[in-house]
Amino acid sequence: QIIKGEKKKNIKKIYLTASGGPFYKKKVKNPSLKQVLSHPIWKMGKKITIDSATMMNKCFEIIEAHHLFSLPFEKIGVLIHPEAIIHGLVEFIDGTVKSVMYKPDMKIPINYVLNYPERKENSYSSLNLEKLTFKVPSENEKFIKFAKDAIKMNGSYPIVLNAANDLAVKLFLEGKIKFQDII
Repeated sequence: QIIKGEKKKNIKKIYLTASGGPFYKKKVKNPSLKQVLSHPIWKMGKKITIDSATMMNKCFEIIEAHHLFSLPFEKIGVLIHPEAIIHGLVEFIDGTVKSVMYKPDMKIPINYVLNYPERKENSYSSLNLEKLTFKVPSENEKFIKFAKDAIKMNGSYPIVLNAANDLAVKLFLEGKIKFQDII
């Protein structure tokens, strides 16, 4: 939605947003399955909720953005945005920043996709934009390193990374490994 009608050469950087998961505000040394699955904003399945807690969902979104938009890793950023209202931003070479914002409810983007290229009115409540915050994750975060390596190595590396993550999440759900062992 943000880059529709825009020239790719005018994109300075795209930003993917992340709520930070259940441990953004309070780090837990050895969280239980229940704690990991207690996402403060989104109601998702177990696998996606765990990927949000480890931030591996952002790793895969970085890789997807690289391939979908043919952008180098350096033009893809991540912002921690706990309110989960802004779902993506694009900074253009002239300093303009455009974003897509909606309540943390997948009905809204699904409505957009199902009715594309038209927009259909819906009965969802409006946003409250009083407080928006961001935090830039460290370049040393594992999920960022994994994404960068997968993009550099290319080939089947992103698929191997995804399969390894799927297996690690499965083992965690089965109680065979601890949360911190997933990464």
